[in-house]
Amino acid sequence: MFEKILIANRGEIAIRIIRTCNRLGIQTVAVYSDADNRSLHRHLADEAVHIGESQSQQSYLDIDKIIAAAKATGAQAVHPGYGFLSEKADFARAVQEAGLVFIGPPVEAVDVMGDKITSKELAKNAGVPVIPGHIEAVKDEEDALAVAEEIGYPVLLKPAAGGGGKGMRIVREPEQMKEALEASRKETLKAFNDTRVFVERYIEQPRHIEIQILADSQGHVVHLGERECSIQRRYQKVVEESPSPVVSADLRTRMGKAACDLARQAKYVNAGTVEFVMDAHHNFYFLEMNTRLQVEHPVTEMITGLDLVELQLRIAAGEPLPFDQSGVTFKGWAIEARICAEDPARGFIPSTGMITRYAAPRGSGIRVDSGVNIGGKIDVYYDSMLAKVICHGKTREDARRLLIESLNGYHIEGVSTNIDFVTSVICLPEFAEGALTTGFIDQHFEGGISKRSPSLQYLQLAALAATLIYHTRTVAVRESLRHMVSTIGGKRDMGRTHHYRVRSHEDLFEVVLEGTPVSGEVCTIRVDGSTHKVEIPVFEFFRRRLKLVINGLPYRFRIRFQDSFIFMSFNGISRLFEVYTPKEWTMMQYMPKKADKLLDNVLVCPMPGLVVDVLAQKGERVFRGQNLVVLESMKMESGVASPVDGIITEVLVNKGQAVEADQVLIKFEVM
Repeated sequence: MFEKILIANRGEIAIRIIRTCNRLGIQTVAVYSDADNRSLHRHLADEAVHIGESQSQQSYLDIDKIIAAAKATGAQAVHPGYGFLSEKADFARAVQEAGLVFIGPPVEAVDVMGDKITSKELAKNAGVPVIPGHIEAVKDEEDALAVAEEIGYPVLLKPAAGGGGKGMRIVREPEQMKEALEASRKETLKAFNDTRVFVERYIEQPRHIEIQILADSQGHVVHLGERECSIQRRYQKVVEESPSPVVSADLRTRMGKAACDLARQAKYVNAGTVEFVMDAHHNFYFLEMNTRLQVEHPVTEMITGLDLVELQLRIAAGEPLPFDQSGVTFKGWAIEARICAEDPARGFIPSTGMITRYAAPRGSGIRVDSGVNIGGKIDVYYDSMLAKVICHGKTREDARRLLIESLNGYHIEGVSTNIDFVTSVICLPEFAEGALTTGFIDQHFEGGISKRSPSLQYLQLAALAATLIYHTRTVAVRESLRHMVSTIGGKRDMGRTHHYRVRSHEDLFEVVLEGTPVSGEVCTIRVDGSTHKVEIPVFEFFRRRLKLVINGLPYRFRIRFQDSFIFMSFNGISRLFEVYTPKEWTMMQYMPKKADKLLDNVLVCPMPGLVVDVLAQKGERVFRGQNLVVLESMKMESGVASPVDGIITEVLVNKGQAVEADQVLIKFEVM
């Protein structure tokens, strides 16, 4: 086994690898950029080497700097993690040429499986089902039209290199081909420095199923079951689980055999993932192979009890697999949610800033793989993923409910996150039923907002919690600190009935508290006439979280106080609640309403980033909704649209300029 390894990555995955190495007694070397000077992974490693500027091209993608760091620190091997250089054959080759061990597959396997055309040919040779299409890259529009006519519409244009959905375009009719092919090639060139595109049949409403495999250098190959990864946004996975709700034992055996056959055909060694697309009739077709550890590997670890990073290390050190296929067992169900720094309500734009509060969920069956903590700075330079929450249960429903409760209690402040969005996804009845496709999010959400009204039951429970918090804080003001801590309430309030009106947006609730709630006791609270028995295990206002047992079931709420109001997050619902006594409610009805805010005549930057392009100039007439500036942040490009119909009077930014949130980009004369 190795004595010291270098981790050529950052954030959550670097910390994940460090923890396994610590358990095995292996020393670790971290690398970090300027932006990661205070990062968690740098301080958790035994050693850390600075490798350059914040831009990944000057640091985490610089092969020479990483090799030099490994040699200078005496590392024997390099673990690439995922992303960055993990699937670059040139990096694997450079590691080997430097006399170091690459903790991953052979260079040849990385090379052949990293190309969608050659990997598809290999899959066909291995007898693995492939999607009908044309294996070779198309020459031009005429060639693409001919292939589409042969296999039938709709078709999918796919780059031969890379992944993550970049460059992919769906073409449903011949008239769309020219524009789609040009866009696909342009995006592919920018992302992968490659313009090869091939055409295959597009599978309508597919599921995305992948098989985890392990292969050692002695020729043994096993699979560790499947992962369901159909919940995606822009081809990026959001929620993953294992096993899949639709994969039977027989189907698992057939898919596992296909994945292992492909690995043998490719002479693959180490951990890898074979991805399949599945149609409505459970026919599966080879999609691609990821020659690295996957982001979603924890769900496999949770149901198998295996440590995939440890197995990667042992295989790279030349050890044989410690079990055969019959030794792989599955227990229970695991579901994972990816937590990202982004604002779903504003089109998922990346969010940056300092994490001012951080409290991760804990408990039996809960695992959090995080790369951040309080005081951590989130920059524009890297991927937006902050952490992953993985929950394990005896059944899928057990795991789902535990994940909902965990996300309700996951507290991150300072940056916007997708926690409530992800929670709302797994709270949907369709998710609970396992009715999943890769179009699930587009089907049920519009711009990060659910297309259906919030559950009345969830709103009522949130109103209950908001009222309880308001009441307890109000009582606490009147009582001594000692008395508050011991009883959370006063003697003169114990026998009273308290009436409140609670407003949230257009919803109005009548809430009645019987007496004053006390920690550890059961009280009665009525919401719109419905009676609830509520137990408060402990108040945690200082953590801005609240745990209640309502009618025998546990619920968690995240709280943020905004002026005299309470902002509540619960089961995917994020609402501002106003709580009033009957007297306050009557007085409020006579207060003047605030006038609507006038639309400003400026274009304000929605997020920190880099100006990729300016699409308009001074004197040009523009229209509301027209993209005027293109920003790049966290490896994503976003258009910034005009807020008005008008004429541009001043352009305040240039291409290549770094900009901050709320910075004025353009001024207008409103028409």
